[in-house]
This record gives sequence, structure tokens and C-alpha cells, in this order.
Amino acid sequence: MNPLSPAFIGELSALLGADGVRHSPAQKAVYASDAYTLEKSLPGVVALPRTTAEVSAILRLCHARGVPTVPRGAGTGLAGGSTTGSDAVLLCLSRMSEIVSIDLPNRRLRAQAGAINIALTKAVAADGYQFAPDPSSQGASTIGGNVANNAGGPHTLKYGVTVNHVLGLQIVLPDGEILELSADDCGYDLVGLVTGSEGTLAVVTEVTVKLVKTPEAVRTMLVVCRTVDDATTMISAIIASGILPAALEMIDRTILLAVEEAYKLGLPTDAEAVLLIEVDGAEAGLNRQAERITALCREHGAVRVEAATNALDRARLWTARKKSVGTLGRLAPSHATQDGVVPRTKLPQILREIAAIGARHKLRIANVFHAGDGNLHPVVLFDERDPEEVKRVLIAGGEILAACVNAGGALTGEHGIGIEKRDFLHLVFSPEDLDIMAKVRGAFNPDGLLNPGKLLPFGGNCCPHLRRPEAEALLNLTKTRAAAV
Repeated sequence: MNPLSPAFIGELSALLGADGVRHSPAQKAVYASDAYTLEKSLPGVVALPRTTAEVSAILRLCHARGVPTVPRGAGTGLAGGSTTGSDAVLLCLSRMSEIVSIDLPNRRLRAQAGAINIALTKAVAADGYQFAPDPSSQGASTIGGNVANNAGGPHTLKYGVTVNHVLGLQIVLPDGEILELSADDCGYDLVGLVTGSEGTLAVVTEVTVKLVKTPEAVRTMLVVCRTVDDATTMISAIIASGILPAALEMIDRTILLAVEEAYKLGLPTDAEAVLLIEVDGAEAGLNRQAERITALCREHGAVRVEAATNALDRARLWTARKKSVGTLGRLAPSHATQDGVVPRTKLPQILREIAAIGARHKLRIANVFHAGDGNLHPVVLFDERDPEEVKRVLIAGGEILAACVNAGGALTGEHGIGIEKRDFLHLVFSPEDLDIMAKVRGAFNPDGLLNPGKLLPFGGNCCPHLRRPEAEALLNLTKTRAAAV
């Protein structure tokens, strides 16, 4: 039997009902890409289960037929982790969106993998609790996708990334076996292993998360900076003082202009950068923290410091951050967002390097990022209809990643590796490291049918002009250029 023959599609339809299968070209086009726009391909067929039992049945069928399967949530990923090909089933969990249970005495919530991130907090907000990880896509991204990529967000500077808030997982192995994993289990930390594995080990169908109390009080400030260097100096000064903000974000002038044009928030459009800083906790002492931050920023050249006066004002300031990337469609038809990490003290150097990379390749690059933990999100603006410009974007993206590694950083903070960065892994891991990772994947996914070609550098690359030897040369070139910056 042809793996994706009408007979196979008929078997899927028998499992899910006709409404649970999408196989016409027009239907599949919706799933041709995630938010990472440089790699597009139609899946062979889209399956839309509603229960873990249906996920298990789909995987058993695909395993028996030798059909690759790619898990997907809301499609907000930025590294191509949920893209697939015409020979595969795209397993979309967006219909599995229920909050399964809430256990406030033990501060736990269990949700299906397709539940939207913000829905977890909304379910418990009236009782004074929240789910802390808050990616900028939290209004659309799913908890299953957050687990797959170990997502972060602005407030993870203080509260940690997704893995720090996952207490248990229900997973389905590639052969259809259903397992329950708990952070309380003795032995190996399998919850930690699956979190961040990008769907290459198992399909996560339900997640038990830790809830935290909503802070008693919050102080939110917008710091207007004359230069990007001033902004990065303030960031290091705040952390060095012993203050740990809940969030410490930076937005450059390019994005400020786009956000202000879109939302008319009253943002300063003459500043080269602004910092969005938030501290939270008990009311007592919070004003002192905010005053100390204000003083430090002024000592290091802040033009002015604006404090939110109420909840609406705070929401206005956060709109500038949360909606930032979405406004860039006003500036260019396409954009590609990188996700490198550097030590905070290297922020001035790396931002100068990113600017130099953009100038060298005649590309406009905007910056909005989690400054407190050095998690960069340079956004390259371009037109994907121009093949030559796309080529320059890919090369520039590789140079940015190599520059981050050279600065003592890493390839990703929260977007994952997917297909975008997999051939750069050897810049930070030895062949022995990668071999161990491949063996771990093989223990869960021995036939390689689950999300093939993702995360590990085996089999193709979205940047074919940057294979390992070229990437090595790129790293060496970046070192030379960094020394001159």
C-alpha cells in the first residue's frame, strides 16, 4: 500500500471522522509553514485528533505503515520545527485544548497539549494564581508547543523557563504506547528530557504545570535611552546591584517607530532604544527597588524614566513589547527572527556586530529581546520574493549565530533548533555529544519516524550553503571581525 494512498487516508478518517482529516491542497496550504517563513512545504495529510487515545491510534497506524509523523501546535514556532513534507502526516493538536483539572491546594493544573498558554492563567487568575512562562506568542501558542521548545518569555528572567514549571507529562511514543511521566518519579528526569526535545522523542498530549501566586504588587517602568550602548550598560548595572527584575526587555528605535505607528501608545520615537523593566512581589519594599533602578538608569545616561501609574498604563507599556514583532509587516513583507544568547556583559559587543552584519549584507535588522538574560531576537527585514535577498538573509543569520557562540553564548534561548540551526550544533557540541543525543533519540524513536530531520544535524539543512566546513570557516571569520569591532 502506498503510505499516503487514498486507502491510508481512509484509515485515518475512520479513526478521526471525516472532519478530523485535511488532505486537499487548499486545506494543507494552511499548514505549509510555521511562523518561520523561509521553509515551506505541504504536508501529505493533516490529522486533527481530540484525545490522547486518538493520537495513540494515529501513531500506531503510522508506525505500522512506516509513515513519518510531525507534531504541531498552533504553528507559532520560529525555527521550522513543525514543518513537514509530502510523505508525512502532520499531527496537529490544536483541537486538544481543554483544561483537564485544577488543583489549587497543590498549585497544579493539568491541560491538554493544545491549550493556549494564556488560557492556563485565565483559568486560575480569579483565585490569585498564574502560569508564569509568558512567551510573546502566549495569546496563540500552545502549552504542548511551549514544552516542545522549552519556551521562555519576558518574565522568565525571574521565574524560569517552561521546564521549571512542568510537573508531569502524558506522552505517546512513536509506536502508540501511552506513558505518564512525573517530576516526582525516582531515577532519570524524563520530564526534563522530553521538555525541549522538539517532538523528536514523543508526542506530548497532556501537561501538568506548577502554578505560582500572582504577585501582590508590580512596578513597571519604561526607560528612554539615548543610545543602545547606554541601554546595555544599564542592564548590567541593574543586575550587578543585586536586583532581579521580573522582566528586563529592550526595544530599539526601528521597532518603536513601527509599534507607535500601529498602536499610538505615546512611545518616544526619537530614542535609539528603550528598556521595559518590571519588578514584582510584596508591596513592602517594592518602591525602594523601583527607585534604585531609576537611580541606576539615570546614573548611566537615561533620558527619562516613565513609571506606569495603573493597570491600563502597564498594559500600554507591555503592548509595546508583546505586539512588537507583529508590527514589522509595516516595514517589510517578510522577517526572520533569530534567537541567540550571549552573556549580558557582551551585549554591547554583539549588538554592534549584528549592526555590522546587517550593513555588510545590505539588510535592515531590528532588535527586541530579553535583555536581562542576554537572549537576543534580532529581526532581519526582507522580501522573500527576492531569491538573492533571501540568500543574504540566510548567510546573515548564520553569521549572527556564529557571533553569539564566539561571544561565549549559545544558539537558542527559547525558539529551539528545528531545521534552522541544526547544522550549527557542532559549534557548541562535540561529535561525541551529538552521538549521545542521537542515541537518546534512538531509544525513544528507533525508526526515526517522529519529526525526522529536526533538532539534530542529520539529513539536510535549510541553509545548504552553510554546511559544517563552511560553518567552521564562518565561526573563524566572525572571531576575526569581532576583534575589530
